[in-house]
Amino acid sequence: MTDRKISETTGSAQKDQTSARRPGRPRSVKKGADKRELLLDAALKLFAQYGIAETPLSQIAKEAGVTTAMLHYYFNTREQLLDVMIDERFQPVRAGFTDIFETHADDPLMAITHMAQCMIDAAEKYPWVAPLWVREVISESGMLKKRMEERNGDKNRKVVHESITRWQAEGRLNPDLNPALLFISLFGLTLFPMASMKMRKEGGSLISPDMLRQHVSLLLFNGLGPQKR
Repeated sequence: MTDRKISETTGSAQKDQTSARRPGRPRSVKKGADKRELLLDAALKLFAQYGIAETPLSQIAKEAGVTTAMLHYYFNTREQLLDVMIDERFQPVRAGFTDIFETHADDPLMAITHMAQCMIDAAEKYPWVAPLWVREVISESGMLKKRMEERNGDKNRKVVHESITRWQAEGRLNPDLNPALLFISLFGLTLFPMASMKMRKEGGSLISPDMLRQHVSLLLFNGLGPQKR
């Protein structure tokens, strides 16, 4: 076989191997992305359990099974880690809440009930949501809350507050309700029990998310008075 034919055969084989390679990122990039996701998962777990201020970066690295140097390769500072966590993990969860008050603009009871259900759904899907939200977002001193307001402001809170006050002015909602306390009440009905779900028992059995959904809906729609028949 001539040198030219050998070169053509080798080139053809290399081309076939390249075309047979699965599409997507190179394996090395995929491996790096996996470590980055693993670090975010570990950070969320520990932040929800101990709080952001009380969790050193070295503990996150240990939880993820990597060195502290590897963690700093992906996240130079705690602030950078928080920013990525907000953008990639927390904001997508909150995004599911933003359109509720616009979708149900003329039905405050439906909007508020739907908001409560979405909170339960998020807490069930992501185990870190309820404890982290209770510890870091509801609390005035939470690092996550401060960082989110620095980056995104309080637009969502204003939308909710304006919707509630508008409904009250239109006679659609009890005018004596405090808008700020109403929203906090939703947290109390949903995220607080979800955060301590494993510790709460009723009749010897665990309270389930479905039980909580039904309870919240009945409470919001029918109140505490006897049901009219």
